[in-house]
Amino acid sequence: MLVLLLIFVVCLLIFVLKGFIIVQQQEEVIIQRWGEYKETLKAGLRFIVPIFDAPRPIITREAQRGMDGHTYYYQKLSTRIDLRETVYDFPRQNVITKDNVSITINALLYFQIVNSKDAVYEIANLPDAIEKLTQTTLRNLVGQLELQETLVSRDKINNELRSILDEATNKWGVKVNRVELQDIITPADIQAAMDKQMKAEREKRAMIYEAEGQKQAQILKAEGQKEAAIRAAEGEKQSAILTAEGVAQARVIQADAEKEAINRIITALADKGQPDKYLIAMKYLETLTGITSGENNKIVYMPYEATGILSSVDGIKQMFDSTK
Repeated sequence: MLVLLLIFVVCLLIFVLKGFIIVQQQEEVIIQRWGEYKETLKAGLRFIVPIFDAPRPIITREAQRGMDGHTYYYQKLSTRIDLRETVYDFPRQNVITKDNVSITINALLYFQIVNSKDAVYEIANLPDAIEKLTQTTLRNLVGQLELQETLVSRDKINNELRSILDEATNKWGVKVNRVELQDIITPADIQAAMDKQMKAEREKRAMIYEAEGQKQAQILKAEGQKEAAIRAAEGEKQSAILTAEGVAQARVIQADAEKEAINRIITALADKGQPDKYLIAMKYLETLTGITSGENNKIVYMPYEATGILSSVDGIKQMFDSTK
């Protein structure tokens, strides 16, 4: 009797211990009763009925670094569903571009499980499904692009790949946050040809920039010469204007002075004689002096009306004598 009681107590203790489950933060456990979904256990201390209830395992992917330094991936069954963001580093795969160039691409996928029930019941092997879907989608996207476009369109490929994967995995309770193309490796001969092309393009751009610089320098030089010529012409114009204005003002002043002198002569000689004859004689003498003052003037002649002028000079002499 005592033995039976002891066996009963031990069985009860095992039953109770088996019934308690501790669920970690950011983890969930799918519980089935007799093979049918019953509930989803959240984080904390939970209790199930042993024998009747049992956790449903899910296939997960684990990474392990080997002795040779390489990373190896393997699959295992786990009753705990990790809700944290997970990264899958897919092995390199060969894809063919639109222009029939075979390249090697290594992709990274960041995702997380948002519905653990769908992740367990809607897909048999979630890691394999995500990997194969990523590979086939990546082949389709790269197959629509040429090599050069593939190399410079990483962001475009990442966004389109993430959008397609997120829509496809929504049924599995998975949210794809982002996709990154880690490496794009081209064949050696293609890479050498691309290097030559890039070198030629750089030399071409350098020549174009040099030609543009020379052209700009010549344009600036021509504009400078034009501006200098315009300013020189403006200076000459202003100088000529100022010179003409100065000559005009000098003539006006000279004329005013001559006018004043004539007025004074007329006033002084008004009561002594005939001032008009005096002025005519003086002008005649000045003109005659100018004619005979040149170096090549060898002949001195008297104009036709010289006798009349001399009579005017004689009249001036008489005026001076009478004044004395």
